[in-house]
Amino acid sequence: MAIRTIITEPNKLLRQISKPVNGVGKDEQKLMDDMLETMYDANGIGLAAIQVGVPKRIIVMDISKDETKKEPRYFVNPVIKNKDTEKATYEEGCLSVPNQFAEIDRPCKCEVEYLDYHGEKKLLKADGLLATCIQHEMDHLEGILFIDYLSKLKRSMIIKKLSKKKSTAAVL
Repeated sequence: MAIRTIITEPNKLLRQISKPVNGVGKDEQKLMDDMLETMYDANGIGLAAIQVGVPKRIIVMDISKDETKKEPRYFVNPVIKNKDTEKATYEEGCLSVPNQFAEIDRPCKCEVEYLDYHGEKKLLKADGLLATCIQHEMDHLEGILFIDYLSKLKRSMIIKKLSKKKSTAAVL
């Protein structure tokens, strides 16, 4: 396993639509292992492959709060089958949009069909934080970031702040 570099906004790659995976083999499993290690290292709860520069429809997450009892989840080619009309609001952040947070409304429940770590087809009925996290990570597969749900003004202020940080870091 290896810790990979997480791409941060602004970066054109984050706006790319990820490609479906033909099957789950050793390469995909190694990528998922690396993504999980990268996510844990960055104190995140979800990560899409595009965030580490791989435009594949793969997501990993772990919303468990217990450091000693990890509950990793793997989603390959996830598809949301149903979304609840009722919304829930969570303060979201993103490893690709560092140190920025905003309250986002999303459907409070969803059903997602996907392939697991071993390539087996699964259907998951999710609610609460899990449903929010799945939808957030699946947005990455479509080139959408949580800041895209904000007003144009808020979004441009965040991007300007991140661009400034990147250019300052490049100078150092």
